[in-house]
Amino acid sequence: MLDTDISEQPQTTGKGKRRWMYPVIRKGKFYQYRNWLSYVYLILFFAGPFLRINGHPLLLLNVMERHFVLLGQTFWPQDFFLFVLAMLAFVVCIVFFTMAFGRVFCGWICPQTIFMEMVFRKIEIWIEGDAKKRRKLDEGPATREKIIKKTSKHFIFVVLSFLIANTFLAYLIGSENLLKIMTEPVTQHVIGFISIWVFTIAFYLVYSRVRELVCTVLCPYGRLQGVLTDKHTLLVAYNYTRGEPRGKLSRKDPTPKGDCVDCGLCVDVCPTGIDIRKGAQLECVNCTMCIDACNQVMEKIHRDMNLIGFYSEEMIRENKKPTFTGRMKAYSVIIAVLFGVLAYFIYQRKDIDVTVLRTGGMLYQEQPGHYISNIYNADIINKTDKLQDVQLVPADPSVKVKYIQAPGTLGKESSTKAVFFLMLPVKQIHAAKTNIKLNVVDHGKVLNSISTTFIGPYDDEED
Repeated sequence: MLDTDISEQPQTTGKGKRRWMYPVIRKGKFYQYRNWLSYVYLILFFAGPFLRINGHPLLLLNVMERHFVLLGQTFWPQDFFLFVLAMLAFVVCIVFFTMAFGRVFCGWICPQTIFMEMVFRKIEIWIEGDAKKRRKLDEGPATREKIIKKTSKHFIFVVLSFLIANTFLAYLIGSENLLKIMTEPVTQHVIGFISIWVFTIAFYLVYSRVRELVCTVLCPYGRLQGVLTDKHTLLVAYNYTRGEPRGKLSRKDPTPKGDCVDCGLCVDVCPTGIDIRKGAQLECVNCTMCIDACNQVMEKIHRDMNLIGFYSEEMIRENKKPTFTGRMKAYSVIIAVLFGVLAYFIYQRKDIDVTVLRTGGMLYQEQPGHYISNIYNADIINKTDKLQDVQLVPADPSVKVKYIQAPGTLGKESSTKAVFFLMLPVKQIHAAKTNIKLNVVDHGKVLNSISTTFIGPYDDEED
């Protein structure tokens, strides 16, 4: 006999009161795949801030200090165009995958789904029992058993939220700073301490109270489906041409029916409470729970698998195979070009970034020995985790550098300023503006090069 708990109701009652979801768990093939994927995801999430590549964290998004690290590559404000390019490529990827596979990201990769369904939901089931027991416990009086179970569950939820908050903060400020907050007096890290508890409360409320409303109400991504999907998009869908007319199996009623026995289990297992048989809906996150549940029913009644499966409207209505449309090909080319350009610029990045500007509002100066000088300001950034003893050396040996403020030794992942004169022999000035190439050198090794302009006395009539 099928274990069903039909709950096909809107997420709010007629009085506007929210209806809680009690999804039944069916551990089919796709559920096992999602389990293994979630294990990998959770290991990477909690270990990520402490993993290092060439001394750099795997991922750091320090917005306050405008310091970003991705896969060991450090990015500073001067690399902002790379960030914009990466975000553009990411958005195009989202558009492409939504167009091709619907909200498959939501059901399989999104942190909200993974933590909710693969962590917090499992703890809830472990403590309170299956869907029927959870519903009965919530609707029942405040007995000793209920108080113990609810207190235990929410205590574990708070602890988990605290761990997630600390890990999340480590991605923003770095694991070293997080360890300082944890080990040093609170008075030295008041903002960090408050941030941890703000994030903890936010995560706790999301996973204990808000839950599926994040996917169905707050997240704007679901609303993109109506714009981006078409009849070629592969979605978790009900094959209505095979399933209808639905009806219970009965020996007394010889009327031919479709494969759907109207058991309602596809509704029971849905974490957002929708009926997949009503067609594509923005609340569907492509979690495939309904596929596993329906396949278990089909196996019991000896019918073909995948009455609910990954289908496009074209596949269901016209019985066609999946097609790689021209629009999909165009997006594929765009993605390839964007990632190619991004890879090129990342490959061309230098360990030392330098910006040299001639001081505004200043004319040239005459110097002894028939030299003309200009004054410059330089910003030098060390993107590596090594000390760099840098000097600015002109490519032309006849050009001299006279420092007012020398760059000196640069600490790892730090920046400095330099103020200096560039001095050019008068006899080498053949135009009002002369291009001069400067090399950033560390013990004879050229780390970067940059060009700047030099202004000097020049009279066209001399020609």
